[in-house]
Amino acid sequence: PSTPKTERTASTSPHQSTSVPANSVPAPEEVLGFRPGDDRKLASWSGIVEYFRRLDAASERVRFEELGKTTLGAPFVLATISAPENLARLEEFRDIQRQLADPRTLGKNPERKAERLIARGKSIVLITCGVHSTEVGSTLSSMLIAHRLASSDDAEVRAILRDTIVLLVPSLNPDGVDIVKNWYDRTLGTPFEGTSPPELYHKYVGHDNNRDWYAFTQVETQLTVDKVHNSWHPQIVHDIHQQGVIGSRLFLPPYMKPVEPNVPPQLVEGYTELGLSMAKNMLAKGFKGITWDSTYDAWTPARAYSHYHGGVRILSETASARLATPVTLKFEDLRSREGYDPQKSSTNFPEVWRGGEWHLRDITNYMTTGAFELMKHAAENRERWLRRFYEVGREAVRPRRPGELQGFKIHGSENSADLLQILQHGGVELEVSPKRPPLRKGYRGLDQTDGDPSHFVSMAQPYGGFAKALLEKQTYPDLRDTSGNPIPPYDVTAHTLPLLMGVEVEPVYKPVRRGTPVVSEKAILTGPHHSPEKPRVGLYMSHVPSMDEGWTRWMFEVNKVAFATLRDKEAHAGNLRAKFDAIIIPDQSPRSILEGHRKGTMPEEFTGGLGAEGVKALREFVEQGGTLICLNDASNFAIEQLKLPLRDVTEGLPRTQFFVPGSILRTVLDTTHPVAKGLPRESVAWVENSPVFEIKSDPAALVRVRVIARYPRSGNPLLSGWLLGEEKLRGKAALVEAGLGKGRVYLFGFRPQYRAQSLATYPLLFNAIESARDGR
Repeated sequence: PSTPKTERTASTSPHQSTSVPANSVPAPEEVLGFRPGDDRKLASWSGIVEYFRRLDAASERVRFEELGKTTLGAPFVLATISAPENLARLEEFRDIQRQLADPRTLGKNPERKAERLIARGKSIVLITCGVHSTEVGSTLSSMLIAHRLASSDDAEVRAILRDTIVLLVPSLNPDGVDIVKNWYDRTLGTPFEGTSPPELYHKYVGHDNNRDWYAFTQVETQLTVDKVHNSWHPQIVHDIHQQGVIGSRLFLPPYMKPVEPNVPPQLVEGYTELGLSMAKNMLAKGFKGITWDSTYDAWTPARAYSHYHGGVRILSETASARLATPVTLKFEDLRSREGYDPQKSSTNFPEVWRGGEWHLRDITNYMTTGAFELMKHAAENRERWLRRFYEVGREAVRPRRPGELQGFKIHGSENSADLLQILQHGGVELEVSPKRPPLRKGYRGLDQTDGDPSHFVSMAQPYGGFAKALLEKQTYPDLRDTSGNPIPPYDVTAHTLPLLMGVEVEPVYKPVRRGTPVVSEKAILTGPHHSPEKPRVGLYMSHVPSMDEGWTRWMFEVNKVAFATLRDKEAHAGNLRAKFDAIIIPDQSPRSILEGHRKGTMPEEFTGGLGAEGVKALREFVEQGGTLICLNDASNFAIEQLKLPLRDVTEGLPRTQFFVPGSILRTVLDTTHPVAKGLPRESVAWVENSPVFEIKSDPAALVRVRVIARYPRSGNPLLSGWLLGEEKLRGKAALVEAGLGKGRVYLFGFRPQYRAQSLATYPLLFNAIESARDGR
């Protein structure tokens, strides 16, 4: 389409200053020694960084910078790519973004001023790659995308450079680039080529690094939010991923239902328009196996920071190979998750892929083509994207009418500082309620002794919707397939932080007198300061990586809980009581704990699990006075292997009868028990594929087992999320102590340290550890 007059006025001639001799810009293969996408070739992070440094030196279109250091100390980097004349005016364009994001800054005649800004502004496109490091194609594709933008003089690239500013993050998890490459190179040419590493590809959280976009616990999340999202306010975020091997070749939005209710309708319209445009154009170019409105939802802010900050998230999911090793697939072996059949053409899957070889080059071709279709749309529809962005901000900041939700009052408590810090990290404005002294700068130590100030979060602000999503209770819809089976969410169904953190928050519908704005420093999410008094703690780590183990390790380190890692080999050696007072087995399937990787599927040193030797050693440890603490599904391992007099009443039930896919439930604590001492009687539990305990009808069991937390005997325990089969929970146990010899086993039927968010139940875990110090 022809460029509107206002856009022509705001831009240079398509030939002015953007032309660059292609041979002066290094291609990736000149630095790496291979072309990204070649079979069986992965790049190191140092090689990738060096390529971008060379690109920056050679091209006036590229500005490359280090934003900070990763968890393991690697450079975390960003490439800003646009026409040279745009790069010379970056602060001007950034200021336009700030003003459109917060229309309160526009003063009188905001519509007229907004139109002037829209005429001058650029579409800001953030492309993020490599958050999941085994999805190797996107970080490799980042170099191909950057090279074409830096070297090509074709009309499409010139338009993109003229009318967009591209913010390219080559990897959201640089540490994982090397973890995966080192493992792949080690196993190349062996029967284990193409397997995943026997460790988390992020030091602490593995795949859950893409579930941290509202809690902001990890360094890489913080750098991206602070120095990219909150600095640039992009209209479009293209998050490039890979999915499984046997489904569609590519997923693009629109997303499946449900959409989280705080996602603005303008953004739903935006990601639908853009995703379908990308799909249509790629299909026209001969790309097959593309689906939309399937598999992936837009429910949780844990994956979509931009949906609550004025921009669309375009998730693309390209089919995987075996890391960089090609695969061959038969058409009849293709399978899907939800919303389409890869063997049948349908309205949201129009062109089937017939199977055959699938190479890393296919992956990078789909990724780079999709990225350029996205950038082309952003350039051609520059004014449309800027105006949509402004409309989202205008609706967010408008004064609320009588009867509408005015905001939320957050009462001071032990964990309220952590909640307030999360909100402020996400750009939410806070006020100290009137007649309270302003909170001092850097209020990390806030508790009841600081005067118990309450805070107010107004809805009439740019990111009030982000606050609302985190502060209110979720009601996930009861979605069923044609057979009546519940359709599971892509991730989880609840994200109500006040419940998880034990903070009292109340919605306010009456107009309130405005309080004093709060300015604070960032702080690390730590939770209650109940640090155990030096029992000797062992944390079990399987060679089948467990994200729950990583979260537990991170939470222990932040809270200065001393611990040692317990591996299978050490467990097999026995004599655990001489080393540990307490051993913790994080959430993991009983089979993975017991058997680990099967022989022949991984190098010998990484096969097997605790096995019979480890079970024997754990039994002896407890019988000799040790404390074993099992979290969530690991509790079933202890019940089965230690022959504890309990059963999981939900075992074997179909989803139509019982289903809790990541929800917050009400529990009742026995506060006379040392593990629950000092806590409120009414508590919560993060329940996700969790066991529900019943004591066996054995007289001896009644003496040996004590219930610490149970579900209410009447009513629905659901507080936030989705629960089917609440009657199965009534009166049943959620946390028990089972005696064994001189020691005890604590069985948590939930995750007390869920993704470092459930601060309300941290003390239960800490107290269980403390009880091991002296046998209570």
